[in-house]
Amino acid sequence: MAIYPDDVRITLQVATLATLICLVVGGPLAWVLARYSFPGRGLLSLLVTAPLALPPTVVGYYLLRGLGHGSPLGRLLDRIGLELVFTWQGAVVAVAVLAAPLFIIPAQAGFVGVDQELERVAATLGRSRLSIFLTITLPIAARNLGAGVVLAFAKAVGEFGATVMVAGAIPGRTRTMAVSVYDAIQAGDLGRANATALALLGISLASLSIFAALTTFLRR
Repeated sequence: MAIYPDDVRITLQVATLATLICLVVGGPLAWVLARYSFPGRGLLSLLVTAPLALPPTVVGYYLLRGLGHGSPLGRLLDRIGLELVFTWQGAVVAVAVLAAPLFIIPAQAGFVGVDQELERVAATLGRSRLSIFLTITLPIAARNLGAGVVLAFAKAVGEFGATVMVAGAIPGRTRTMAVSVYDAIQAGDLGRANATALALLGISLASLSIFAALTTFLRR
């Protein structure tokens, strides 16, 4: 049996939005961790990396409890009409939490690796902070940021445990390709399982190829 198009659509939709969340939220967080010392920095760093050490099902379980109707946050979400549990939007949240460390860690290393003397010299020449960041800091850290984006996207595409816990496996609504592989094996449909697994492998290899091409371009 062929791959279900809805599984591909939901996977790419969830992975893309989760990666964007990692970039928008994780970028400033990586910058703060790289450049500032403050009380609680160690705890914040620990919380950022914790999803790497926890089984995805454990992360998914706590997200399910935290976002469910019986929790304070869940009740608040109900009041504003936002449903996350057993929806594809919930899958985005779950995947973003699992993928965030894979973006933040290399991004933080990239910002740490920028020679701050270059930034100080530019400041003495009258350059604004934004201009310095866009023309000096960002280009130097770009490879690390690119690596983080690729790693986060690859993780988002293949995430299984937390996605099932938070979003379930509803065909056409929340079932991603990784979940579809499991469902196909459970149903004895090895043809669909093989096709979907190969498609996931292709997406991952394509992501790595794009990153390799960008890295080569940035080295010039």
